[in-house]
Amino acid sequence: MENEIENEEKKFDNDKIVKLIIIGCGQRGFVYSRYAIERPNRLKIVAVCDPIKFRRDKFGLEFGLNSNMIFENWNEIISIDKFADAVLIATPDQLHCEPAIAFASKKYHLLVEKPLAITLEDCEKITAACKANNVMLSVCHVLRYAPVNIKIKHLIDSGLIGEVLNIQHLEPVGYYHQAHSYVRGNWRNLSGSTFMLLSKSCHDLDLIHYFMGGRKCKKVSSFGSLTYFKKENKPIEAGNAMKCFECPISNKCPYSAQKIYLERYPWKNHVLVPDREPTKENVQFAIENGPYGRCVYESDNDVVDQQIVNLEFEGGALSSFSMVAFTESMCVRKIRIFGSMGQLECNNGYDIIYDDFKFGQKEIFKPPVIQKTKMSNHGSSDYYLMRSFIYAISENDPTQILSGPDDTLASHKLVFDSENSRLNNTILNF
Repeated sequence: MENEIENEEKKFDNDKIVKLIIIGCGQRGFVYSRYAIERPNRLKIVAVCDPIKFRRDKFGLEFGLNSNMIFENWNEIISIDKFADAVLIATPDQLHCEPAIAFASKKYHLLVEKPLAITLEDCEKITAACKANNVMLSVCHVLRYAPVNIKIKHLIDSGLIGEVLNIQHLEPVGYYHQAHSYVRGNWRNLSGSTFMLLSKSCHDLDLIHYFMGGRKCKKVSSFGSLTYFKKENKPIEAGNAMKCFECPISNKCPYSAQKIYLERYPWKNHVLVPDREPTKENVQFAIENGPYGRCVYESDNDVVDQQIVNLEFEGGALSSFSMVAFTESMCVRKIRIFGSMGQLECNNGYDIIYDDFKFGQKEIFKPPVIQKTKMSNHGSSDYYLMRSFIYAISENDPTQILSGPDDTLASHKLVFDSENSRLNNTILNF
């Protein structure tokens, strides 16, 4: 299988090196930049930009950049002549729109971290700018690029299970991931970011849209709420503790900052300590003095911790999606696709179980996945997303991109409609 993977990789070596600018040197910017480390014959990072000096300087050192290619503000790059092929926008969600439009207007191809923007209007503005300037747009809906999901899509399109009639999809957020990102972290409240269905699961609804073959959605309903992470659920034994390090039951609380960040160290250490080396001592200091050490029942979070979305598509096909915080598994999706002639099921991100209704047979598909990469999240889809985007630019072939402007706009609209349904407690018909 390793030889098969390597032979597949050779198809993407074309003696062309794409030049990329990174806007945002946080977690996602770091992950996608690994492609330049692993495949320097395909990608070169030529400039970086981040408001935090420690992060941008660290990136600059890693990629051997001169000081004049290390920027604090993306407007500095806009003010000079175009010097790269593409830009990765990995800024916070609410800061995507303005730089995306500006760089598209300078004729840079765009790779934008999901969500594309936090309003439908801004999503439409970005896609319009890319089309008007004839530049490629790829949104980081990484699930489309996972080998297991590409195989599922191929099996659906081949007619193996007949007509797709129903899709059940689960996003298990993970109990400590929820506490980190959506109770204590950057996506914990609407005023600082956006609603959770958009920030966390827009690529899950995008995947459903992808598997439904672009059929128009005719009906949407959704409900969910902030169910648990609030003051009234704080254990009596915790007393008046506002921080985990002063809590008398921290040792038995599953959401304890000490458990999440010190026992699991170095998990997310660079998020807690973005402006200096994230040593264990610095993480301890951050827990004691920053937002990531707050009691989960005393935070200023207001986003949901679980949500359900129900969709009806043209022809009567249905889909149900659940986003759940309270899971042991973290981000390992579980999906079942029911067709008129068979069904497909994947519970681990790698193996597809096929049940044939016609002959009662069962088969397991195991799509090959690259092993020699550190970009292994989401079934290595981070790697395959970068491979597709960089190859598309080098060959001037937008068909290599699976998450282009039109599909992205359509699936984002599903997310905005779902949240509208939840907020207004109503079924939307189209």
